[in-house]
Amino acid sequence: MTTWHEPNLLIDGELTEATGGRTFSSVNPATEEVIAEAADATVADAQRAIAAARRAFDETSWSTDAALRSRCLRQLASAMRDNLEDLRTLTVAEVGVPVSMTSGPALEGPIDLIDYYAGLAETYDGTVDLGDFEAYGAMHHRWVEREAYGVVSAISAYNYPTQLNLAKLGPALAAGCTVVLKGAPDTPLITLALGKLIAEHTDIPVGVVSVLASSDVETGVVMTTDPNVDMITFTGSTAVGKSIMSVASDTLKKCFLELGGKSAMIVLDEESVDGGAFGCAMAANSHSGQGCAITSRLVVPRAHVDKAVEMAKQVVEGLQVGDPFDPGTFLGPLISEKQRDKVHAMVERAVAEGAKVVAGGKPVDSQKGFFFQPTVLVDVDENSEIAQDEVFGPVLVVLAHDGDDDAVRIANNSKYGLSGGVLAADHERALSVARRVRTGTVSVNGGMWHAPDAPFGGYKQSGIGRENGVAGLEEFLQTKVLAEPSGR
Repeated sequence: MTTWHEPNLLIDGELTEATGGRTFSSVNPATEEVIAEAADATVADAQRAIAAARRAFDETSWSTDAALRSRCLRQLASAMRDNLEDLRTLTVAEVGVPVSMTSGPALEGPIDLIDYYAGLAETYDGTVDLGDFEAYGAMHHRWVEREAYGVVSAISAYNYPTQLNLAKLGPALAAGCTVVLKGAPDTPLITLALGKLIAEHTDIPVGVVSVLASSDVETGVVMTTDPNVDMITFTGSTAVGKSIMSVASDTLKKCFLELGGKSAMIVLDEESVDGGAFGCAMAANSHSGQGCAITSRLVVPRAHVDKAVEMAKQVVEGLQVGDPFDPGTFLGPLISEKQRDKVHAMVERAVAEGAKVVAGGKPVDSQKGFFFQPTVLVDVDENSEIAQDEVFGPVLVVLAHDGDDDAVRIANNSKYGLSGGVLAADHERALSVARRVRTGTVSVNGGMWHAPDAPFGGYKQSGIGRENGVAGLEEFLQTKVLAEPSGR
């Protein structure tokens, strides 16, 4: 296995060690072995990065030079493709994601997102003419312009680090913002590798992007409270998102939050049961359930629960769990021993409350690594912890409904509202139900919504704002109205 990685921080245009030479270990979750030591950013490092971002925004032409921004984004995409195999190896080793997923959302797909925003930087025009208006006995011409929000603190999660990092960097840079990016402490190397590519293969000016990794919670606190930061974009748990909103309120920073989910797949008729159970079982176990938008609740007609459970059981029992470098592996490890223990404890509590384990339900003890069996639970109370809280593990719960209205009620019985799906032989029926589901994205009869141009985000406690698409760019723009006497 290649040892290509970048253990250093990128601050103010320089690849550098952390203050005092601090490091922390990045562990391969499939083998429990240390991959490498990563620079462990201190509070002082974060402050230096923020100061550099402030200078770059206030004192350079970055925010007004769309051609430069587009060129730099294309350079980053090109550098990633030139180093694709090394990035692939590092991603699988550090994240534990199966290698088959690196051709999609775990690595290659997000590079397309950078291409998309490079193009949008060139073509987007946020100017809107409001025409003339009479006030105080004179005519005035007004128009709207959009301009970069300013200095952005970007904090991402561990499950799809490249996707999450680029979904923040792409639109923020395209909009003209400067960014301090901090990756998750579980996956520092793949984020720091991005900093190396930026430093060595792009014309992004000094200070426009800094890239940090840190095991110190206080580093994140600085990024969310420093008065020089104008905006925060965060992907992670709802609990942490709430905490960030709280501490950011003192300086009224804009918070753009992509948080948790407990998405439901609704099956409306017998004809759709097998397909729904198959697809939902596959989705709930993709990347071992470590995805915010996966459908982890299967809601099926009460008369057909047994049929759905049997199909889901067959699917999960046929999924390969093991070495993420094996192309045949569908489930790699969970990210850490702590996460594996959390998933196991949630399943055990569900069983104690009356749920029945149809498949899986336990850690894989026959090998090293933080593996957990793909799991299906039935006889679950829709209001129980396992049906309400995000597990972030390979656990599917099957719930019964008594008709379309009841199915919608169950799907909406959640503090989250990120994604979901509806299946029915009658397409208009499926579409009608989908429009009643309170989530940011909905798949209707297998439709795929995820793409660079499609806004992604949630209702309720799944977050605030939208990633991807024009909406994702506009999250990083301020709205300014200008006026002058008519005829000028």
